[in-house]
Amino acid sequence: MTERFANWLVLDFLRIIEGTHLAESLEFFFVDVIKIVFLLLLMTHLMGFFRFYFPIGKLRNFLANHRFFGLDYLFATIFGALTPFCSCSSIPLFIGFLGARIPIGVTFAFLITSPLVNEVAVAIFIGVFGWKVTAVYVSSGILIGMVGGFVLERMGMEKYLTDYIKDIQKAGIKTVAVNKNKKLSFEIIRNISSEAFIVVRKIALYVIVGVALGAAIHGYVPSGFFQQYITKDNIFAVPIAVILAVPMYSNASGVIPIIDSLVDKGIPLGTALAFMMAVVGISLPEALILKKVMKFPLLAAFFGTVATGIILIGYFFNLIF
Repeated sequence: MTERFANWLVLDFLRIIEGTHLAESLEFFFVDVIKIVFLLLLMTHLMGFFRFYFPIGKLRNFLANHRFFGLDYLFATIFGALTPFCSCSSIPLFIGFLGARIPIGVTFAFLITSPLVNEVAVAIFIGVFGWKVTAVYVSSGILIGMVGGFVLERMGMEKYLTDYIKDIQKAGIKTVAVNKNKKLSFEIIRNISSEAFIVVRKIALYVIVGVALGAAIHGYVPSGFFQQYITKDNIFAVPIAVILAVPMYSNASGVIPIIDSLVDKGIPLGTALAFMMAVVGISLPEALILKKVMKFPLLAAFFGTVATGIILIGYFFNLIF
């Protein structure tokens, strides 16, 4: 239905000549924007209701007091996947976890997973790549968070937290409140819906810009152009994509439509995915903010661990897709 509407809009309403680069680009643009915005509204509403019944403060207290043979890492990554944050937006909650003396590995598991996997990314992935790729992507993001958090804790990196965090811990500051109200009412439903629309409005520009760039690539870049440079046969393609992504900064909603077009033009899915995960998960702006809470050895270990995980996931996707 979406494809038919986009076809009518471009060919009949706008009267663009069928088969031209402009027509192909516009049809791609309208199909993806409609599909992604609908899925974003659906997922943000569903996650809003979930977070209402499973509030942040209660999860923080749960993680601080229970260590179930590594399941605490899993719980932290799942919570990270349920928070609609980019890498920089995750940092205040990450600081709150550290201030509450939640183990450092568990807090890093959250910080790693939160920008990589969330309802926004999942909604767009389902619309662009389908359920199968989305399921593997979500599992991979959670795995990176769990393993990354475990490795960083075993490296004994807590000593490299800055005095800023140590002062918060000493003062016993609680930065995340517990929501005790669980009675659902019309007002609460309205508030959840309002917050969902606010989230979508905030990222709508990213979606439109990302889809527009993806549409331009789809319509105007010749098939096989990228295959000359980044192929499965190039063993260095995945790490190069990760390195090139670090100076950039965006969230999943802005990057995934571009990745869709790049894959359509011949870039292997794993290589494109590694680029996207590096953009949203280990960006330079994130590093500049994290300097406030961690010293260079910890910062380097964090980025190195996450980058290694992303590269391995990229190779894995290239192998199975």
